[in-house]
Amino acid sequence: MNYADYQHLTFEPKPNGVLLVTINRPEVLNAANARLHWEFTQVWLTVDADPKTRVVLVTGAGKAFSAGGDLALVEDMAGNPDALTRTMREASDLVYNMINLDKPVVSAINGVAVGAGLVVALMADVSIIAETARFTDGHTRLGVAAGDHAAILWPLLCGMAKAKYYLLTADFIDGREAERIGLVSMCVPPDQLMAKAFDVANRLAQGSQLSIRWTKRALNNWLRQAGPIFDQSLALEMLSFTHADVREGVKALREKRAPAFPSAR
Repeated sequence: MNYADYQHLTFEPKPNGVLLVTINRPEVLNAANARLHWEFTQVWLTVDADPKTRVVLVTGAGKAFSAGGDLALVEDMAGNPDALTRTMREASDLVYNMINLDKPVVSAINGVAVGAGLVVALMADVSIIAETARFTDGHTRLGVAAGDHAAILWPLLCGMAKAKYYLLTADFIDGREAERIGLVSMCVPPDQLMAKAFDVANRLAQGSQLSIRWTKRALNNWLRQAGPIFDQSLALEMLSFTHADVREGVKALREKRAPAFPSAR
């Protein structure tokens, strides 16, 4: 794909080979519909093939980074084998394509991050979050197993105890807590977020490209070793979509109430 082919991601080349990528559905807090979910998987391949780009800096338009998936997308997946097969492939491609991209990725987490957007935010090599931003993995709140990226990444970042707590409860985490437990690289005041992110991106872009990329490649073998754990978590997430809990989870989100999951009765 060329950059012009993307519908919900915008691209701005900056000095030193930094490419600013903006998730651009601000009218719905940059929530991922089917098209954006797919674009999240492809953009890393496009960047990899772009000789002018050294570093990617990704953020969200408006006041959110990416507020999860459209509920219509979730409802389409429930009990739909074709949709589940497509989504499982895309969720896998998103994680592995980010792992296999040697060029550094910096995320500037400017607001709420959930779902596939959270994958991009935390799978970035350097993640910088605003103090006011909040995120949650959110899967168990919806009634499905925590697939996506969490099983492969969170225990490495913050340890098993914190990973289990936040993934099992689906509690929200703010910027300061995310930095304290090690889920992100750093936390800054909101008005300093983009300046700090560009500073880091420019330093990486002006450094030794081979040594930076090969260091990333070697470090990402920790994630590759956890690949079977991720693959199982993703399969179990898709299996969850065949059960009644997810329908209640979606209904509760639409009605803005606590869910009453059938499996808990």
